[in-house]
Amino acid sequence: LAELFAVPPRRPGWVRGGAGLLIWSGPDRWLAAGPALDVPRLAAALAGLAAIADQSDGRALLRLSGPRVRDVLAKGAMIDLHPRAFGTSDAAVTAIAQIGVEIWQVDDRPAFELAIARSMAGSFWSWLAASAAEFGFEVLAPAHA
Repeated sequence: LAELFAVPPRRPGWVRGGAGLLIWSGPDRWLAAGPALDVPRLAAALAGLAAIADQSDGRALLRLSGPRVRDVLAKGAMIDLHPRAFGTSDAAVTAIAQIGVEIWQVDDRPAFELAIARSMAGSFWSWLAASAAEFGFEVLAPAHA
């Protein structure tokens, strides 16, 4: 397991390992994410220690960054995203605009990544576009949408 990930975070946060990110999702629960994540290899490494559920097609991942990203997210977030309360390597399971999300801050720009149930991605996208408009931003749909 050590070759795939660092020591799992025991508090709301995330760590980077050879296989990608391991994001705290609750006591003794983590979300493993990454473009090269090898789920069968991870399952083999954790055999007898943990249950693995492949959520690859069930989640939409978004990366949001920019000078007012905290302000945009704060319009719907149920947590304090101020830098003194939520910084790089922090993570949370919360709701934004009444939609369940896992959110983690990946750098000090700041940039955030969010995991959202794919079935709620359209609703979240609509909320994001409306919330960002106040700050002069236009949220565009991805080219493959």
